[in-house]
This record gives sequence, C-alpha cells and structure tokens, in this order.
Amino acid sequence: MSGTARQFCELATQLVTESRRSTATDTLLKYNDVLVRQIVREQRQLEALIQGAMERLVPEDGDGDGDDDGGLELQVTPDVILYQTAILRNKRCLLAYHQHRLERLKDLYWSVGGALPLLLAAPTADAAGAPGAPAGGDVRARLSPHEVDFLRAYNDALLEFRAGVLETEELDLFAPIARPPRDLHVLVRVVRDCGVIQTEVGAIDFRRGQRFLVRRADVEHLIVQGYLEEV
Repeated sequence: MSGTARQFCELATQLVTESRRSTATDTLLKYNDVLVRQIVREQRQLEALIQGAMERLVPEDGDGDGDDDGGLELQVTPDVILYQTAILRNKRCLLAYHQHRLERLKDLYWSVGGALPLLLAAPTADAAGAPGAPAGGDVRARLSPHEVDFLRAYNDALLEFRAGVLETEELDLFAPIARPPRDLHVLVRVVRDCGVIQTEVGAIDFRRGQRFLVRRADVEHLIVQGYLEEV
C-alpha cells in the first residue's frame, strides 16, 4: 500500500457504510464487486507483509552449528500485530456485508411468496410493495452470480421441505402469517393477468379488473405475489 495515503481497512469501512445505507433506505444496493475485490487484494498484501516481517526474525545462520542461536525465541513485533489486526477487521467487514445481503435476499424471497422466477426476472414494478425492492431495473441486475446461486439453493431446500410436510398435512409454507385469515374464502380483484389457475371450483381465467370469490388457499400465493388483491 506504499505510495497511497489510504489506511488499512479503509475500504472495508466503506463496505460496512454501504450496508448501513442499504438498511437506512430499506433498499438492496447493487453488489459492489469492485470494492470486494480490492479488499481481497489488500488481504493478500497484508499477508505478504506479515510473511516478510516474520522472515526478518529468522536468524541468518547458514553454517548449521547452532552455537549462536540455539536458545533464540522469536518475538512478534508490533508491525506483525498491526497487519494481523487489519486482516481480521477486513474479514469481519466482508462477512458482515455478505451476511447483510443474504438476509435482505431472504426478505425479498418471502415478500413475493417464494416465487423465485418472479423475483429474478420481473422488473422492480412487479415487486412493488416488497420490502427492500430496488428502484429501477430488476433484482437480478443487483446480484452477484453467487447470490443468484444462493437463492436457487435456498428455494430448492424450501421446496423439498414443503414437499415432505405436505405428505402428511395441507400447509402452505409461503402463506403470510402477519394477518391470520378470518374466512376460508376471499373476494379478490385481479390486478395483473395471471392466466388460468386451477381452484377448488375448477379452472378460472384471472383477467385484470375481474373479481372472484375463491378459496383463500387456492390464491394465497397470487395475493402475496401481487397478482390479486383482497377487496
């Protein structure tokens, strides 16, 4: 880091500040791949500095007789402690940044009722009302490839779990529980066309502007995803 006025861990602090801004504005910011790579590169530089500092502590006795350094104990110098502290701080900041983003991705996933294709493909307008939905562009454009893989694995795990539960009882794992339903049936208005849906009374073609009285369990996921709204 010679030749620059930047201090160790300054980049990591910027990353944490970005996470705090994301929380304050309740938005999912674009994954900062450039800053993450710079911090990883700084970690490697710090490791090289530690290695160099430790090598200077090794006695340069090449004759192998061991007469002069038999009782030598290497002392950790302050610069090594400084470099190691910086490495640990960078690591904590990186972990905090990625953990924060994973938690927000989980919130977005549940806000659309577990509809992963809708979350990844639909523009932000389709996710209106979802907490933390980014403004402008789709959600996938804000994610790193590893975050997309995480969402897919998370979705597969939940679907596998739901399939095991539904073998014994009828349970909608993705149904919201903030407001428990009072009736088995609900009157809904179609906000966006969602095609033909199989319900208790047969197939229904949900077209925008129409109203239907249907069993809540048949359309709960469509309400959560924003296709229908309760009247």
